[in-house]
Amino acid sequence: LGQKKAEILASRFRDINPALELRVLPVFLKDENIPELLDDAAYDFVVDAIDTLAPKCHLIAESMKRHIKIVSSMGAGAKSDISQVRFADIWDTYVRKRLQKMGIKRKLPVVFSTEQADPNAVLLTDDEMNKKSTCGTVSYMPAVFGCYLAEYVIKRL
Repeated sequence: LGQKKAEILASRFRDINPALELRVLPVFLKDENIPELLDDAAYDFVVDAIDTLAPKCHLIAESMKRHIKIVSSMGAGAKSDISQVRFADIWDTYVRKRLQKMGIKRKLPVVFSTEQADPNAVLLTDDEMNKKSTCGTVSYMPAVFGCYLAEYVIKRL
């Protein structure tokens, strides 16, 4: 409590590898600050694990415009069956419609689950930035999605 996730992760990464060169940017991604962040450094890969749809789509679009390799994670919330997690193309997911409106037509690898979200886990909210609803996530699902993302990036670096 009272600490930023990015700083806690940075500390953990440095525990694993003290020689790690790491630049921590504890900022909330918004549509308008994504181009500046992407132009601020040279990136080997972007791993999108954003929960909120608008900044997710803008990060994808801006990364593609800059020809930065990107892999994206779709929502793990309200899902629990790891056997249904897999890779797909973004065009096989629900996010495709918003990207089409933004003029994005290229393929994009994503990690997603074919499992239907548990409707009892979806809660309406009015106190989260850029979100109308939120849903509980069982602790192991983000880790499973993360392992898929890590495997994808490692194989391509």
